[in-house]
Amino acid sequence: MASAAASTTIATPERAVRTAGIASVAAAVPDEQVPSATVAARLGVDEEWIERRTGVRSRHVAAAAMRLDGLAAEAGEQALAQAGVRASDVDQVLVATTTAEELLPNAAPLIAERLGATRAAAVDLGAACTGFLSALALAAAQVEAGRADTVLVVGADLMTRVTDPHDRSTAALFGDGAGAAVVSATAGGAIGPVVLGADAASGRDLIRIEHTDRFVQMAGHETFRNAVARLSQSSRLAAERAGVSLEGIDLFVYHQANTRILDAVGRELGLDPERVVDCIATYGNTSAATIPIALRVAADQGRLEPGARVLLGAFGAGFTWGAAVVEWGAEA
Repeated sequence: MASAAASTTIATPERAVRTAGIASVAAAVPDEQVPSATVAARLGVDEEWIERRTGVRSRHVAAAAMRLDGLAAEAGEQALAQAGVRASDVDQVLVATTTAEELLPNAAPLIAERLGATRAAAVDLGAACTGFLSALALAAAQVEAGRADTVLVVGADLMTRVTDPHDRSTAALFGDGAGAAVVSATAGGAIGPVVLGADAASGRDLIRIEHTDRFVQMAGHETFRNAVARLSQSSRLAAERAGVSLEGIDLFVYHQANTRILDAVGRELGLDPERVVDCIATYGNTSAATIPIALRVAADQGRLEPGARVLLGAFGAGFTWGAAVVEWGAEA
């Protein structure tokens, strides 16, 4: 006789695929801003050297008492309020971060608790600077499949906590911040196919944080070369899969790694700089938080109108990378 386990069929009712859209986007950063002149004095270089290499003029730095989950919850609360969604109605909280306060518990359940998302699943994702885009892909898939109606996607990192203040290759680059977006079946717009990739053979040794010293180590030249190639490649592929040309994209919102990478990708793809969001000057590289922060900046500048086609792209440690075309549906 066949066992009960072998003969049992799990009921999987057929569902029509729904459209997932971004209902809102929000950002939160620490109050303290540290100018590049201060960092330059510590490193023994001039301010212009930092700005020329990175594009960063200042960055937000978290106070010692600030927790990542607190800053992330602030961004999440704003995103929920903008979308008109109660925390108790959120099905999932997906948090992309490299800098959770503890190894355990993870950041996501702490953020969900702060928000009052008492019925939500809560999951951390680790994909470095590509984390927010990876979480967005998972959120969209859950909504499209009917397994969730409302997902809060968070990207948050306190990168200054893992940056050696005396390392010239990293000390001037990073900042702290958080961003969040509500993904739902009732939002306008759509999230197109998300192209994601990884290549540890090329990237495992080029951007690292070891348990021994907890400081980010980065081989700048090789990282730059790979970032430009992968961002350009994935942008073309995401546009192709979305059925649009690069000329048909209204706005390009890339991970804010540094201005030189943004400029190089723009040249490679033949993009008008006016169509590329660059806010790294006042935020620095906030890792998983850069895309939602950049989206919030673009919205505040009036550059995100309902119906706009927005290409999101990211590249991070691993190597990991990705891109997607989003039809914007949220009101600014």
